[in-house]
Amino acid sequence: MATEMLGIDIGGSGIKGAPVDLADGSFTRERFRVDTPQPSKPKAVVKVLAEIVEHFGWDGPVGVTYPGVVIDGVTLSAANVSKHWIGLDAASMIADATGRDVTLLNDADAAGLAEMRLGAGRGRRGTVVVLTLGTGIGSALFTDGVLVPNTEFGHLEIGGRDAEERASAKAREDEGLGWEKWAKRLGVYMRHLEALISPSLIIVGGGVSRRSAHFVPLITGVRAEIVPARLVNNAGIVGAAMAASRAHALSKV
Repeated sequence: MATEMLGIDIGGSGIKGAPVDLADGSFTRERFRVDTPQPSKPKAVVKVLAEIVEHFGWDGPVGVTYPGVVIDGVTLSAANVSKHWIGLDAASMIADATGRDVTLLNDADAAGLAEMRLGAGRGRRGTVVVLTLGTGIGSALFTDGVLVPNTEFGHLEIGGRDAEERASAKAREDEGLGWEKWAKRLGVYMRHLEALISPSLIIVGGGVSRRSAHFVPLITGVRAEIVPARLVNNAGIVGAAMAASRAHALSKV
């Protein structure tokens, strides 16, 4: 199995990538970031992906995350990117544009894989959910370390609205919410989620997890242990690289 792999994370505001040391999740070269094109139509985003591959002179397989449902390389939802992605064989499109073998997966699932192997979920059994708080709310569900893909718990309806419309990091910024008020909204969301899946651990990721001390201790009424992600906002890149490495190894069996 490869010891190094390129991972690229497509986000609502930025697309970022780096070669990853698969042993410990560290970056072997400095992360490269490009603003997500607006509107974020497939051709424009794929052009950026090719630019990132070219930036690193990468000639091997590539792992790429997508902020939505991905099944067999086809993107089936588009909450925070252009609706033109829906129903697209995106993995093939990216492979054609980059000339590389591409493994495409949901962004929160990628972050979750990284956290479960190298981060806050390492060695944890039972039901674990990883929540990525950013432009939306991504989710990754694990049972005894096994991923249940494409859960999309950010779109649970609470009070007639998608949970991410009120409790994402973007919602906090857009509405100018203080930490306490935002933590209250997160508590409402997590209690709703807890009533459905009863996790023993909730891992809070996304860039805002760097500031977890400001809001995690303020979340109340949740039975599950709540901890910040250890890989913070790099988890998507690391998980994408891990997924590509695994897919490449399986292709050779």
